[in-house]
Amino acid sequence: MLGATLSRWTMAYFVAALCCLLAVEGLMAAGYGFPSAAVAAPETLIVVHLVTIGWLTLIMLGALFQFVPVLIARPIHSNGLPLPTLILLLAGLAGLILGFVQLAGSIGLPFSLLPVGALLFAAGFGLALWNLGRTLWSARPVGLPARFVAIGLASGAATVLLGSAFSFVLSGESVNPQLLDLTANGLPVHIVAGLGGWLTFTAFGVSYRLLSMFTLAPESERASSRAVFYAGATGLGAIVLGGITAICLSGEATVIFSVGAMLSLTALALYGADIVHLYRARKRRVLELNSQMAMVALANLAAAVVLALSLAGFGIFERSIPALLFLIAFGWLSGLALAKLYKIIAFLTWLECCGPLLGKKPTPRVQDFVCEPRAQKWFALYFAAVWIATVCLLLGHSIAFRFASLGVLIATGAITAEFLRIRRLADLGAEVKLPELVRPHLLFALVKRR
Repeated sequence: MLGATLSRWTMAYFVAALCCLLAVEGLMAAGYGFPSAAVAAPETLIVVHLVTIGWLTLIMLGALFQFVPVLIARPIHSNGLPLPTLILLLAGLAGLILGFVQLAGSIGLPFSLLPVGALLFAAGFGLALWNLGRTLWSARPVGLPARFVAIGLASGAATVLLGSAFSFVLSGESVNPQLLDLTANGLPVHIVAGLGGWLTFTAFGVSYRLLSMFTLAPESERASSRAVFYAGATGLGAIVLGGITAICLSGEATVIFSVGAMLSLTALALYGADIVHLYRARKRRVLELNSQMAMVALANLAAAVVLALSLAGFGIFERSIPALLFLIAFGWLSGLALAKLYKIIAFLTWLECCGPLLGKKPTPRVQDFVCEPRAQKWFALYFAAVWIATVCLLLGHSIAFRFASLGVLIATGAITAEFLRIRRLADLGAEVKLPELVRPHLLFALVKRR
């Protein structure tokens, strides 16, 4: 039955992630965290983890539970594990946020909440790793997109382990010399493993398949795609594994970081060439809104690389890192996520509503569930506000950054409203709406048990 291909709890992940995104954008607009507070302040750490865990990690896991089976043409190992996984992840995120509030001196407790939150989150991510890992293992040897996901999951595990180690040191629960060195010098490794390995490398693998599927482009593996995988995986291995080893042994990892950075830049350049090839080779000549906005997100990734190289050339890279990370997090990763959610939510809603009717009677198209002209202006506002906010961070204008963040918040709220309209079938015209169609639930999909 077609409905059995749906991941039951993917929508719950999407809803939780969007709530975290709106919350963090509201905090930024209110002046909470950097640049109104220091980069290492607990307030900034709350904002950072709401973005990376609450928004980007939840949205990625929700998508993977749905699309890893598509990548390998096999069912997910367990369609029941994603719910307890989500509960543990949210409990861990809440524990981490309260732990950072405790570090700021706003909560007085006889024990630290940071390690508790870290362990809960690690348990949740471990469940996700087990479920997705067993799914991938059952289909080996897997294709190239799935191998990207496998490396991304391994990077995610490294990110979680590093973060857990940091939490024990920051809370004062551990005074192990190696953990102290790792906490003092390992933040770049933590960022690369998270933003670069877990989120970006996984996005590479999923985007190869989704862009081919949504634009009707060829799905054959190219030599350049394999080069992206090997260069990127080797670069990540050098930075993450080599960096951790060097820090624990000598505290100096500059050479290893340089080698890893060169390999990563090579992978990024080849990936960009691959994406351009996919768009040129597509059979669907008129691009849908999600593909257009995905191109803008990819352009932001390219802009982030050019910006990083330019800042390094002028000798101001270190002080501009917050602006660069903001562009990567909101211009590239969040922009791509919002763009693809616009299509994914419509596609899953169509599958849930119309799947049982396929072959029995004419059904609406996926595009009948959306209103692209209305959504387009909100995506335009979103990206424009992100660019302005990035410039404000580069120039150190905190008040202007708050106003730009308000623009990001307004645009995200409007885009989220578009997602809600899709699930409520609000834009499905009377001329194509069938009496058999039932509005799907907001938090879960009605699927037949295997």
